[in-house]
Amino acid sequence: MTDPAGMRRAYIRGELSESAVSADWLSQFRVWFDAAVADDAVSEPNAMQLATVDRAGHPSVRTVLLKGFDNSGLVFYSNHDSAKGLDLEAAPYAAVVFAWLPQERQVRFSGPVTLVSREETATYFASRPRGSQLGAWASPQSSVVSSRLELEEAVQVVRARFGDDDPVPPPPNWGGYRIAPEAVEFWQGRADRLHDRIRYRRNASGWVIERLAP
Repeated sequence: MTDPAGMRRAYIRGELSESAVSADWLSQFRVWFDAAVADDAVSEPNAMQLATVDRAGHPSVRTVLLKGFDNSGLVFYSNHDSAKGLDLEAAPYAAVVFAWLPQERQVRFSGPVTLVSREETATYFASRPRGSQLGAWASPQSSVVSSRLELEEAVQVVRARFGDDDPVPPPPNWGGYRIAPEAVEFWQGRADRLHDRIRYRRNASGWVIERLAP
């Protein structure tokens, strides 16, 4: 068995300084996101690990896909009755991390979460493959099911309901979430574990840029 304590890797691919980063988090994120998209070694660059807490304060984390970002924040979509949806209803605050390991980079976001408009949800839902649209109707996300056959039969029921050509609207309990960042940290691996960590932090007058110790 491989001992994880003995695993070592030197981080030498890049560096990050206060003088070199963009003036705002959005511009800096676009630079790094585009670089991740262009790198064939990065699988699913829009994958992000989403952390939430439930009513009892117990944390959960899972991977979701970023589907939009701008100055107002990051957008992803999910079933509102899923575990993450119930968490966000109880405690509408979340943290996410993008781990672009081949580039020895991470980006962390944290902030309050709100629902996107139904119009925005409908526009995105219409762009999804039809199979994904049907699956959103068929799957009682995070619920216990007896077997995969139960899910496949549910999809057939939904397919019969909407036919092969009729538009499929988003389910009423499915939609988008927007994380409005209060802090965004860019992490670049460096030698000897003296990693570069540059954080954009919102305060009463705007945003400050600061270095964090590794």
